[in-house]
Amino acid sequence: MSAPAEGTARAAPDGAAPPFRRILLKLSGESLMGGRDYGVDPKTISAIAREVVSVHKGGTEVAVVVGGGNFYRGIAAAADGMDRATADYAGMLATLLNALALQDAFERLGAPTRVQSAITVSEVAEPYIRRRAMRHLEKDRIVIFAAGTGNPFFTTDTAAALRALEIGAEAILMAKNGVPGVFDGDPRIDPSARFLPELTHLEAIERGLRVMDTTALSLCMDNRLPIHVFELAEGNIVRIASGERIGTIVSTPKEA
Repeated sequence: MSAPAEGTARAAPDGAAPPFRRILLKLSGESLMGGRDYGVDPKTISAIAREVVSVHKGGTEVAVVVGGGNFYRGIAAAADGMDRATADYAGMLATLLNALALQDAFERLGAPTRVQSAITVSEVAEPYIRRRAMRHLEKDRIVIFAAGTGNPFFTTDTAAALRALEIGAEAILMAKNGVPGVFDGDPRIDPSARFLPELTHLEAIERGLRVMDTTALSLCMDNRLPIHVFELAEGNIVRIASGERIGTIVSTPKEA
């Protein structure tokens, strides 16, 4: 059996420190919809919150980046003729709606939470300040990053990679809807698509695999930040944070 890739969690015995000191969880907006056509499903968001809070109470510092596709998708609107920058700003506001819903769900479970936004919305969220975000994490608060990077033409995938690097996260946990990890094709279209338990950032970029967008993958590759890609199913967030090997690990090994 080969040694775990850099940044790969190892299961810890009872009473030991958690496998990860600090993680960033990337959630799509669609993951919050449950069975709805749009918006937020209260049961789904409560289930996600229970797992995140469980990980947090287990001693792992948790930051979250959430998308806004359940309310608004800038690229789709731009394809219909809206100015791309305007569409992307509207998408940033959609991520803020999801961030506030997550904050409410976390705090109802007793977890202190802060929302930091990359665009100014001072009535409902703090501005994103890296040192303040890190201080919140050190003070045992969950931090939710809203509004992507604050710039149009960048996805929330890129925001997740950027924020993870800025706060010194040890890994990105990327939750996918209905897909257990990375495949060499689209399993919903191609039944012969093979599941890939491990690959490098460069392989994902060169093969055009749907892990994250190319900008985000390049950031992670340059800084050797591992990505754990898994299905957003019951228990999976806790399982990965506890060191269990599920889904796909995307990493870049250390140079010899």
